[in-house]
Amino acid sequence: MAKPNKKGPTRTVDIFCSKCKTCLFKYRKGGKGALIKCFKERIAEDYTQLSCTCPQCYQVFARETLIRGTPALKIVGGKVTFH
Repeated sequence: MAKPNKKGPTRTVDIFCSKCKTCLFKYRKGGKGALIKCFKERIAEDYTQLSCTCPQCYQVFARETLIRGTPALKIVGGKVTFH
């Protein structure tokens, strides 16, 4: 399988915790579908102290994994929203 494009898309979206609405990070998202995974190299700004955990309510919103050989965060369904 091909690796994701390093530079990625230029459009950024803000990703929020769905429980407390805290901003988790800015992400360069491609396409218009749902947010299922976040490649770590595409995260523009990270506001979390612990990886995959909301800094405000400490809810775990993702799992660290490798997707096509690239480090990524696999989002748990319903734990985050984005604009």
